[in-house]
Amino acid sequence: MTINLLAEVEQDPRINELPAILGGEKVRTKPEPKWPIYDDTDITAVTDVVKDVWGGIGGKYKPEFEQRFAEMHNCKYGIAVCNGTVSLEISLRAMGIGAGDEVIVTPYTFIASASAILMVNAIPIFVDIDEDTLNIDPEEIERAITNKTKAIVVVHIGGCPADMDAIMNIADRHRLYVLEDCAHAHLSEWKGKRVGSFGHMGSFSFQNSKNLTSGEGGIIITNDEKLADRAWSIHNCGRVRGGAWYEHRVLGGNYRMTEFQAALLLSQMKRLPEQHAKRQENAAYLNELLSQIPGIKPQKRDPRVTSNAQHLYIFRYDSSAFAGLTRDKFINALQAEGIPCASGYVPLYREELFVTNPNGCPMACSFYGRPAINYSQIKLPVVERICDSEAVWLFHSILLEERQDMKDIAVAIMKILRHARELASG
Repeated sequence: MTINLLAEVEQDPRINELPAILGGEKVRTKPEPKWPIYDDTDITAVTDVVKDVWGGIGGKYKPEFEQRFAEMHNCKYGIAVCNGTVSLEISLRAMGIGAGDEVIVTPYTFIASASAILMVNAIPIFVDIDEDTLNIDPEEIERAITNKTKAIVVVHIGGCPADMDAIMNIADRHRLYVLEDCAHAHLSEWKGKRVGSFGHMGSFSFQNSKNLTSGEGGIIITNDEKLADRAWSIHNCGRVRGGAWYEHRVLGGNYRMTEFQAALLLSQMKRLPEQHAKRQENAAYLNELLSQIPGIKPQKRDPRVTSNAQHLYIFRYDSSAFAGLTRDKFINALQAEGIPCASGYVPLYREELFVTNPNGCPMACSFYGRPAINYSQIKLPVVERICDSEAVWLFHSILLEERQDMKDIAVAIMKILRHARELASG
């Protein structure tokens, strides 16, 4: 079946045409897929809020969303907040992570996964990733643990679950907290269980690009009642459940989700399972096609991954199979063919935030008890190679299109392959 699929692409006459970046016709002429997708039910949901409670207290939509989303991800408790960045910070604070503590995290992620650690005055410890799954490498986690380590932040990159068996085993043996950053991973599963429910807490984002969105927003989920109560207090100005309005027992802030966001998310959730299935179906078809093209290696899916949100479709690019055509030139050529794509992240420890290594907390905190980490000296070979020359991202919205659109992606890559020498010398 796979061979026949690739043969169909190889027989497409478009692969022999002049690449669009050299003046030829584009493979894909359709506009970029629109996201978010909405209809009248979403408009009605928001309109209903206008006629009722607007804020994050006293309404009906936020509590309903918290319960339904938590249950959807195999958890008892949900705390809906204003965005996915602050949900990470609140989770760390609820766990008691603070000044001088070390938190192990992948460098192949959005800044929030590490900046949340800094915001609680803790120290991010970056470790390398697995070159096939692109997720944090459990063996590197084990090697990085010290007597200062208090937690692990696990990012399910692109929606593909990390090795939660190995990570939870490490955490249990060393008595570490695990915070799952599930910003990409709505409905993703490891061995039939939804991510966000393996660690002590799970954090999700509903920012505009996410698979489930209300423009901005986030949620914390957990099965630990004490952690849930702490997070609830922190997100609600330090109040406690059942306490008085002007009773503030812990340091908190107003991080509540509004009723507008919650109502919109409840409406969007109705179409999420169907969209999720469509992304998985198209990603599986793309895997069959692209894995047969020399120099293209799709992100590995561990057999224990039973569901992948596919917020990103990531593949590794080998320039040696394309006559030395660099990854960046390959991306430019693919974009010219009408395929929306990008190179993705840079290693977080290269960001100016870390390289400048400022004095004082948290980087050089007196509670740390050791010299400040010089992040400019960190060298993690796998993530650097992936970021600098190999990773190519396709976005989840294109996976909601039709089978022919997936074929067009393969045709565009084959077209570039056929003309790689010409493109490399240009």
